[in-house]
Amino acid sequence: MESVVSRSRVTLRAAVMLLFASVVVLPQIAGAGSRPKVIELPIGFQPEGIATQKGDEFFTGSLVDGAIYKGSLRSGEGDIFVPGVPGRIAVGLSIRGNTLFVAGGETGNAYAYNTKTGDELGVFDLTDADSTFVNDVIATRDAAWFTDSFNQQLYKVPIRDKGKFGRPKVLPLTGEIAFVPGEFNANGIEAARNGKRLIVVQSNTGKLFEVHPRTGKAKTIDLGGESVPRGDGILLDGGHRLWVLQNSINTLTLIRLESDLDSGRVVSRATDRDFDVPTTVAESGDHLAIVNARFGVPSPETERYWVTQIRKPR
Repeated sequence: MESVVSRSRVTLRAAVMLLFASVVVLPQIAGAGSRPKVIELPIGFQPEGIATQKGDEFFTGSLVDGAIYKGSLRSGEGDIFVPGVPGRIAVGLSIRGNTLFVAGGETGNAYAYNTKTGDELGVFDLTDADSTFVNDVIATRDAAWFTDSFNQQLYKVPIRDKGKFGRPKVLPLTGEIAFVPGEFNANGIEAARNGKRLIVVQSNTGKLFEVHPRTGKAKTIDLGGESVPRGDGILLDGGHRLWVLQNSINTLTLIRLESDLDSGRVVSRATDRDFDVPTTVAESGDHLAIVNARFGVPSPETERYWVTQIRKPR
């Protein structure tokens, strides 16, 4: 029988071949200044998610075995922080306090680690669906929310006091969102209005949705005829600036959201020579840290992987 990790890589490659065919060439983005522009990760690491803490620390996870790498965006140095475990996968990451939440892809699980010690704080069984891909996570004050790209629902892990967690809950997505079977649907997720609203990007349609965290009702965010196909990781910056990575077309799109979240407009689209299927983005002051998954390379176990740092495009 194939391992969970092997099947995950096959699923990811198939999705990339099916959905991610076009390429755009756009103006280059300003570099990272005194910071290293490119931070090398271990050979064959196969990263997907990234999260930052205290401005300069970053974490990224491996699709191979769920290992977590911790490094410095200032020095570019780092090392494996949480060793990999056979059968685990690390996709999207999010930090709340000293807790790192990790989406577990095809395993249907999620994980929590202490960002200071690397200790495992929890393993959460989110779903037993035959086909699942727990793709991304955003941690708010009282919950960690996870997307599932194959099932029209979110997962909620309540955050209690003193590092305790509640039982995971399933929130069906209703309203204006519609999943297409066999395709990558819900992907990146963010929280707005102090967690009172969630924002989700749908990769295969390029649509953005505002989601009510109590009812699961999703409402399309009107982009005035624009869309963000291949949308992957998203980052809400200052309440109204939404960064969207469009992975296989190596594009970083900035959207200005209206205060009611009903609509927004595309402000800019940009690329960089150091993008190679950028999947997720995290903030560090006036810089963005972007991880490159390099889906589709012929020998992923022997390839280079890296984090690209750029100044925030205006």
